[in-house]
Parts: sequence; C-alpha cells; structure tokens
Amino acid sequence: MATETLILPDRTAAVAPLRQKLGHDDWIMRGAVVALGLWLIVTVLLPLWALLSKSFQAADGSFIGLANFQAYFANPALANSIWHSVWVSLLSTIICVLLAFVYAYGLTRTCMPGRGLFRIIAQIPILAPSLLPAISLVYLFGNQGLVKWMLFGASIYGPIGIVMGEVFWTFPHALIIITTALAISDARLYEAAEALRASPRRTFWTVTFPGARYGLISAVFVVFTLVITDFGVPKVIGGRFNVLATDIYKQVVGQQNFQMGAVVGLILLLPAGVAFVVDQLMQRRQLALLSARAVPYAPRPDATIDRTMLAICSLIAFAILVILGVSFFASIATFWPYNLTPSFKNFDFDMMDGGGWRSYFNSLVMAGLTALFGTAVIFAGAYLVEKTPRFRYVRGFVQFLALLPLAVPGLVLGLGYIFFFNNPANPLNFIYGTMAILVICTISHFYSVSHLTAVTALKQIDQEFETVSASLRVPFWRTFMRVTLPVCLPAVLDIAMYLFVNAMTTVSAVVFIYAPHTTLAAIAVLNMDDAGDVAPAAAMAMVVFATAAVTRAIYMLLTQGYLARAQMWRKR
Repeated sequence: MATETLILPDRTAAVAPLRQKLGHDDWIMRGAVVALGLWLIVTVLLPLWALLSKSFQAADGSFIGLANFQAYFANPALANSIWHSVWVSLLSTIICVLLAFVYAYGLTRTCMPGRGLFRIIAQIPILAPSLLPAISLVYLFGNQGLVKWMLFGASIYGPIGIVMGEVFWTFPHALIIITTALAISDARLYEAAEALRASPRRTFWTVTFPGARYGLISAVFVVFTLVITDFGVPKVIGGRFNVLATDIYKQVVGQQNFQMGAVVGLILLLPAGVAFVVDQLMQRRQLALLSARAVPYAPRPDATIDRTMLAICSLIAFAILVILGVSFFASIATFWPYNLTPSFKNFDFDMMDGGGWRSYFNSLVMAGLTALFGTAVIFAGAYLVEKTPRFRYVRGFVQFLALLPLAVPGLVLGLGYIFFFNNPANPLNFIYGTMAILVICTISHFYSVSHLTAVTALKQIDQEFETVSASLRVPFWRTFMRVTLPVCLPAVLDIAMYLFVNAMTTVSAVVFIYAPHTTLAAIAVLNMDDAGDVAPAAAMAMVVFATAAVTRAIYMLLTQGYLARAQMWRKR
C-alpha cells in the first residue's frame, strides 16, 4: 500500500506585510501635504532659484558664468565687506554670548532677588526693530551725544556702533538658548561634586560648563547668523564701514545692479547656511545628553555669589533700559539736545518723509494678516506633516522645505522675491507691489521657528487620539478641531504672537518689495533716518515697540487664563 505523506506549511516562511487600504481621509491628507509642499516651493525654493540664476546672468539676461563673481572679488571695496562682516560678527557674538551666559547663570543658578523682573527686562530688545538701538547709540555717542566722551575720541559710526547695537539686539536670543541649557542640569552631578569636596571653580568647569556647552555652541551660531545677516543696525550707524548686508542694499537700491546684488546675496547665504547646519547637529547632540533619571537642579542661597550676580545683572539690565529710554526721551524732546521740553511734534509722521501714520497702520494690517493666515497655514501644515499616515518621502521633503527659511537671511529671501515675482512671465506677477506679497514673504521668512513650535506641541499628544478616531470612523478634521487644536491652543497663540511681533519689527525681508502705498512702520523708521529726521524715526520705533509690548502682554494674559482654566478642569 502506498504511503501518503502529509505536507505541513512552512511557518518560518516570510509573510508579506499587509498594507491597509487608503481611506478617504488618507487621500485628503496626502493631497493637503502635496499642496503645502507646492506652497513652500513657490514661496521659498523658487525665489532662491531665481536668485541663483540671476547671479550667473548679465543685465540683458544672457548666461555669463562666474563673471559676476569675478567682478565682485576684483573690487577691493566690495571684497573687504566679507572680512568686515566676519570679524564684526565674531566680536559681537563673543561679547553677546558671554554677557548672556552670565545673565542666564544669575537667573538659573543663584537666588538673587528680582529674577522675574530681570527676565522681563531681558526680553525688551526682541520687541523692538533693530533700528532702535542704533538710533539710541547715535543720541548717546554721536556728534552731539550725551556721553560721547566715553568713546575717548573714537567715532560711534562704524564697527564700534555696529557691535554695540548688535549685542543689544541679539542678547535675548542668546539668553533664551543658554537659559534653557542651564535649566536642564542634573542635580545629582552637583551632589557628587560636593561629596568629592570639589571647589566651586572646579565644579563650574567640570559640571556646569560641560553641561551647557552645546547650548553655548548653539547660541554662538544663532547670534553669528543674526549679526552677519542683520541690515538695520549697520544701515543706521555703520557709516562708511561696509558689510555684506548693506552692500546688497546699495547694489540693488542705490545702483540698480541686480546681478551683483544676487552675488552678494549668495555670499551672505553661505555663512548663514553653514551656521544653520552646525546648529542643527549641536541640538541633536544636546538632546542625547538628557536622561529620564535626571533630578532638576535647585540653587541654594549664597550671599557672595547672589550679590555679585545681582550687581552684574543689574548693570546689563540698566544698559538695556538706557537704550530704550534714550529713544523714548529723544522721541518726545522738542529739539534734541538744545530744547528738551516734552513735545509730541515728532509723532506727527504725516509731516515727515517716511509714509506717515499710514505706514504704521499698514504694519498693523500686515502683522494681523501674517498672524492670522500664517498661524493657520503653519499649524495645519505641521499637523499634516506629523499625522499623515505613511507617505514618508513626501513628508520628509516638505519637512526640509519647512526648515529651509531658517538658513535663509531675510535680505536674501526678499531679493529672491524681486527676481521671481517681478518677472512678467510669472503668472503670480500680479501680487508684486501689493500687501499680499509682504504677508507671504513675512510668513515664509519666519516659517521655520513657528513650524518647530507646532511640531513640538503636536509630538506631546498621544497618537491614540488619531488611532481611536480612525477606528470609530471619525473624520480627521473633526479630531483636529475638537481635540488637537484645543490641546495645542497655547502653542497656537505662541505662533500667532511670534508672527505678529516679528512682522511689526522686520526690515530686511520686506525692504526690497514694498510699494509707496504699502510702506511699513519699520521701513518708515529707515526712510526717516535716511532723510535726517532722526527724532521722528525714534518716535516711530517707540510706537512699534509699544505695539509689540502690548501684544506680548495680551498673549501672556490669554495663555495664563487658558492654563488656569485647564488646571481647574483637571481638578474636577
């Protein structure tokens, strides 16, 4: 009888993974991600490509290779601007980061009194346009300055003024980064150092400094990028000391040499791009240092250290208040420095060359539209990038586009907008010279930081919300409106405030693309200063600062009220 053999299935064989069929919501989300990618390509990538193309063209549009670059480096005055920009930026960065580290150390590692007040004062420069410190320095150390004798005969117009103005303007940016780095220290390391009887100096160099080194490196690159790409301070107080940022302005506005302006823009883009890449690498390494077992460090009172840090922080805070105060008093003085009687004649902007009060109201409209549409686009875009199932490569490309503006200086982006949107062959040419292009450019310029804020908030939400909603066949947009948006409301308000304040104070990104009927307040400050109306320029700068400060106060009230209600709801 034949023997029958029973063949059993091989259970070790690889089983092809089941791919879930895409649903209606999945296709909608994928389509929205593609639409977001197209938006970023049009508003960021294509203007940069237009800038790159222009640098290899002659005035008639013909391709000439590297001839423009050769002409740039053959001109000693232009080539020297690179060296001027680099060493001024390095010096400003060193001074700013050192001051910010000392200030942050006092806020996080001591028990000195008034730390809350010092935190508020340190954020003042972030609410003012970069033109404001330059104007104040002119009143302090200029030809008719109050304390010009303190420079011992040196001129404020040049590298001295640029360094002082940039340190003031970039100080809060460095402080935020370094404060965060010092705040995440592990108390167990200090307990171990104390148990080993290490001296305070040795503890500082072996525990405190190494723990904050990545924050310091990040602050260095952020400040360096801000300084080398800033336009406001060197434009007002730079005098004949040329830097790359002012060279772009002179080539484009002064000489109408757009090809050479594109060359300078690309050169300016290089250090900013390198600093961005290194900063991203440092941030990744810093995250690797965090431990789930870390114990928050709580400083203990030390009379000597507390008093020393109080004195140092007081001097820095006093300098910040002096810069702000000088602009305020100059704006209300009848005729500085001969007639200091308070007067509001400097606020009669309609009698000045700068656009009048219409410039201020244009800024309010532009900032409001930027905050409204920018917050909606950026937060919804971050949600799509984070929550769209699969679609890995497209989401990764969109994420790259979202972070790209962080490495692009405002002047470079604005110059790219000229070449791209002012092209008659571009079907979007109709928005050039309108309020719309100012809003789009500002949203694109500040897109990256807002996107990262939204992504950070979205990562804190458990993925189970989307999983449960999908299992119950709840549309993703309903989950977004009823769950995601309310939970992330503080982050949404933070993005809106960030966009509004920066739209009010920005100069570099819009200085090339505004029209006579769309002049902004920060541009009016620049134009009035060029016309010799320095006091009205200071007055407009103070109006911008006051608007930003009020917006910041409203934001704090809204967020505190929301957090208080959320805490009451949790207790119930």
